[in-house]
Amino acid sequence: MNHLRLALPLLLLSAPDLLADTRDAALKLPDVVISANRQVQARNDSSAANTVFTRDDIDRLQPTSLTDLLSRVPGVQVAPTGGRGSLPGIYLRGTKSAQSLVLVDGQRIANATSGDSGLQYLNVDQIERVEVLRGSRSVIYGSDAIGGVIQVFTRRNAEQGLQPRLRLGFGSHQSWERSLGLSGGDEHTRFNLGASLDESAGINSTHTSFPSDGDHDAYRNQSVSLNLSHSFSDELEAGFNLLDSRGKSEYDVSFGQKPYTDYAVSSASSYVDASLTECWQSRLELGHSENRDTKRDTLSDEFSVFNTYRDSLNWQNDLTLNDRNSLILGGDWYEDRFHGSTTFTENSRWNRAAFVQHRFRSEWFSTELGLRHDQNQQFGSQNSWSGTLTVPINPDNDVLLSYSEGFRAPTFNDLYYPPARYSNPNLQPETSKSYELQWRSQLGDHTRLETSLYRTDLSDAIILDGDKPQNVAAARINGFEAALKHELFGWQGNLGVSLIDPRDRDSGHTLARRARRTLNLDLDRQFDQLGVGASWQAISSSYDDEANRNRLSGYALLGLRSSWALSREVALSLKVDNVLDKTYARARYSYDDPAFLNNQDYREEGRVWRVGVTWTPTL
Repeated sequence: MNHLRLALPLLLLSAPDLLADTRDAALKLPDVVISANRQVQARNDSSAANTVFTRDDIDRLQPTSLTDLLSRVPGVQVAPTGGRGSLPGIYLRGTKSAQSLVLVDGQRIANATSGDSGLQYLNVDQIERVEVLRGSRSVIYGSDAIGGVIQVFTRRNAEQGLQPRLRLGFGSHQSWERSLGLSGGDEHTRFNLGASLDESAGINSTHTSFPSDGDHDAYRNQSVSLNLSHSFSDELEAGFNLLDSRGKSEYDVSFGQKPYTDYAVSSASSYVDASLTECWQSRLELGHSENRDTKRDTLSDEFSVFNTYRDSLNWQNDLTLNDRNSLILGGDWYEDRFHGSTTFTENSRWNRAAFVQHRFRSEWFSTELGLRHDQNQQFGSQNSWSGTLTVPINPDNDVLLSYSEGFRAPTFNDLYYPPARYSNPNLQPETSKSYELQWRSQLGDHTRLETSLYRTDLSDAIILDGDKPQNVAAARINGFEAALKHELFGWQGNLGVSLIDPRDRDSGHTLARRARRTLNLDLDRQFDQLGVGASWQAISSSYDDEANRNRLSGYALLGLRSSWALSREVALSLKVDNVLDKTYARARYSYDDPAFLNNQDYREEGRVWRVGVTWTPTL
């Protein structure tokens, strides 16, 4: 493992056949991570427990959606409220969706009104890489990174010359997938342009409580992505990233209505990366993101608009002081704005921050200490601390002990939703303290084990006291995670296990929609041009409500997949999910009418299949 740690930085910096931009080159590699400190480093050198999916992993696993991919991560649970395009709950280490930060190419994409990130709308064909950091990273990122960080990187070019690609797919529920792309460049300039269109007739995601609920909930998604980078010299590079996803998503839970959402989630950023000296790397990023949501009803003229916009600026400096000491210095600024059909008391706010993180490395141990100070227009100031001690037991085993603090700023809905009885402008941030013990072991040439034992204490959590949000809740989350990667007789296996005990500290109840035990297993093998694989997911029971009255049964799902390279240019794929056609639910809904309480599950798809063909012609 020591050889790997030394080799990766050298490979990234010196290999002539890789891209001029170190960061873009790293996006192709499975053994590095970028999100932990906003810089390229070997995965084993990062203090954060992390999971990485490269484009090769995405092609091999054939996920239907980004949330499908995330459900494979130890410690991550997904609870959608229907079929494709429905709003999912993302529970990272037992925290709720709004308590985990979601980034696209470094830009925040969460809706400033609800805190939801629109992950269900990001098309996997436009994604190059996904990194999941488990555990608080508030020192580096500030608000929302209590449970962790999910970062999506859009498609990148890997080679010189022009490389077109075309994919067509068809599956259950009249689902169609169409995508095309073109990438190219030379030793100085790289670009990637992609577009996709996904459509599905969907499923009837709820029981027919009202006649209008008896329809299938269709979904449509149009996505485009663009990446462009240019190296002016070995010391200076600039680039631009864009991802835009928009479409229509139908849903149920209505009173005599047929509602749907016209949505748009977009992110754009530009950057300048400069090596000012041999020991000083500086990166300046300017970004803009939008989360637009218009809810309509087919049976009436009613509609509501909730659009949020965010401008951001980040400046980070990576300083190598000597062989043992390095420093990260940076500053963040962003401003959120709201425009919609609802009039809020305030419709904008800014946040500015400065952070510093020091890393010391020696033969016997290493340390990482960080401090961040945020100043927010609404709630004032917030300090966040973190520290990690890493002890290498031997060349193949590391033990890490860490402490981190986190916080989440209240949303516009929490603060200003009218009338006044539904909001509270005096809310303070939710805060957390986390303690973690990690063990990372290279058990053999083809076997690696990573484990984490952690505890998170949440304070000043925001819940509704009647109709009004208040800082009155507290929670304690204890957990254990293990990720085992093993290769045997040509089979590549990835096993993830998570045990969690998330409790409300006042009532002692288990937090809603968090299963205590989860297991994920992926097995894959390549036989020349033929690839085969299987997935097994087992989830224990959970409760849908905070009072622990509505129990959701556990379930287990089996999936099969295959790919066949007909030639160097044409490949076929086949995937069948929920092979055993299990009936299960990950969330429930209820109406105010007592006749409909506690007996309505959001339906999940039964057995579904998908076939596809990918054409990558040589020009």
